[in-house]
Amino acid sequence: MQLHISPSLRHVTVVTGKGLREFIKVKVGSRRFSYQMMFYSLLFFTFLLRFVFVLSTVDTIDGDSSPCSSLACLGKRLKPKLLGRRVESGNVPEAMYQVLEQPLNEQELKGRSDIPQTLKDFMSEVKRSKSDAREFAQKLKEMVTLMEQRTRTAKIQEYLYRHVASSSIPKQLHCLALKLANEHSINAAARLQLPEAELVPTLVDNNYFHYVLASDNILAASVVAKSLVQNSLRPHRIVLHIITDRKTYFPMQAWFSLHLLSPAIIEVKALHHFDWLSKGKVPVLEAMEKDQRVRSKFRGGSSVIVANNNENPVVVAAKLQALSPKYNSLMNHIRIHLPELFPSLNKVVFLDDDIVIQTDLSPLWDIDMDGKVNGAVETCRGEDKFVMSKKFKSYLNFSNPIIARNFDPEECAWAYGMNVFDLAAWRKTNISSTYYHWLDENLKSDLSLWQLGTLPPGLIAFHGHVQTIDPFWHMLGLGYQETTSFADAESAAVVHYNGRAKPWLDIAFPHLRPLWAKYLDPSDRFIKSCHIRAS
Repeated sequence: MQLHISPSLRHVTVVTGKGLREFIKVKVGSRRFSYQMMFYSLLFFTFLLRFVFVLSTVDTIDGDSSPCSSLACLGKRLKPKLLGRRVESGNVPEAMYQVLEQPLNEQELKGRSDIPQTLKDFMSEVKRSKSDAREFAQKLKEMVTLMEQRTRTAKIQEYLYRHVASSSIPKQLHCLALKLANEHSINAAARLQLPEAELVPTLVDNNYFHYVLASDNILAASVVAKSLVQNSLRPHRIVLHIITDRKTYFPMQAWFSLHLLSPAIIEVKALHHFDWLSKGKVPVLEAMEKDQRVRSKFRGGSSVIVANNNENPVVVAAKLQALSPKYNSLMNHIRIHLPELFPSLNKVVFLDDDIVIQTDLSPLWDIDMDGKVNGAVETCRGEDKFVMSKKFKSYLNFSNPIIARNFDPEECAWAYGMNVFDLAAWRKTNISSTYYHWLDENLKSDLSLWQLGTLPPGLIAFHGHVQTIDPFWHMLGLGYQETTSFADAESAAVVHYNGRAKPWLDIAFPHLRPLWAKYLDPSDRFIKSCHIRAS
């Protein structure tokens, strides 16, 4: 006999062994209930019971041995798991918080060898010792505190090494200055008048393109000058005025006497050659003297600053930066006196010594300045948000009421380094006096109005006198933005190595240095004898 049940459970067929069929019709379904519904219901509850059993077993394995005697209890346990999260027992987090919030004597951590050095060591020790919550929190607290101490020390050491590397004179540059000074004393060719007597009238002729470079770095100045002339379409109309200090004057003159850049016209002049600096009170010199007195609070130098174990590394870095010689260098402030330095000129392009020129700059003289004094690239608009995101709030301290009352923190900043200055328009303003007024205010405020450098007071002094020029003319950040690509930098008219990683230092970014080094001649006898590498 065979029994056949229909899928709907409504018919049952019995086939006897004699081959006769007997039909048994069973009415098992109704609109309210059916055997099919009962079958699927039993199947669902069977699965649910198995699921509950597995979760209850896992809960017991996890350490909670108290059984549930009601569906409410079971629901409370299942709910967090079903939502993808797990609730720890009530006392564990509180115990950990109590341990972590307790003060820890950091001195006691010194010399201890039982503190895990890595996360892997920490996890191995916790598993091996089967620590409770308090022991777990204590070990974690000690390890993190020790790591914080080491991170702080490493960060301060990094700032110290960068300060030393960027502030010290590399032996190659020192060697170059000494050899050129010696050459000036023994070689008449190194003492040529710059420019030649018949070309002196061009120094005040406004039909020429006048560039001004203030620097006491001979190697850097040589690269700026060479890149300017080589990339010019009309080098015969270039007049480059190089301003340096007394100690660098003879070596600088020797270099440009022996490395003529004809047909361009080069003038080398020291600050003491300008009459206005030796007559009466000079604001730039007075400001430097006051500035030096304020910075004298950092007596003991970098060793004393670094030895302060309680200070934030960022504050330590700012104090180390305050010791940098460039912030008390006359070369750094001299641009604010361009109208007095060149009383006969109407327009000049000012160049920093850490730039490289990669195209003809003569179109800068065709820019309509619209009565403004300073043609500059804005630094708050551009694809590189790390470099081109600088506003007034990036440089000025708006927590100081003096700054907050006078300026807008969201106003776009602009760049020093390659600037077109309309000297004729400048002479009609009070820009220079404004500059020194705010330098005095900063000194009275204990250097708290802005970050170090000449750009912050420049932003203030030239406020309302800036004409924006195309960003193509000036690419910034090659001295602190390592992610700048070589291709992008190569496409700019002027690249600026502003930052600590100057191209003549060993800390320069290797992929960006060739843009600068291509203007060094490795076969030059001075370059070779001082072991200055061109690659």
